[in-house]
Amino acid sequence: MVAGAPPRGSAAAAASLRRRRASGGSGAAGAGATSMLQFYTDDAPGLKISPNTVLAMSIGFIAAVAILHGFGKLYIASH
Repeated sequence: MVAGAPPRGSAAAAASLRRRRASGGSGAAGAGATSMLQFYTDDAPGLKISPNTVLAMSIGFIAAVAILHGFGKLYIASH
């Protein structure tokens, strides 16, 4: 236990925890949000595709792998 800290479970400890979360979490989250927004700006380098396009391409790739897997099973079974 840290010296000078309020006893665990007390109202003072809960208030201290709320204060730490409010002040400590915003700094780290703010930096992450800023760097994340950089990917969605017009001046960001790279290919511009929407999240829906990425989802559709991912599902298409998974389907292609599943179909090839099925064809491989059938080919081996027939020989």
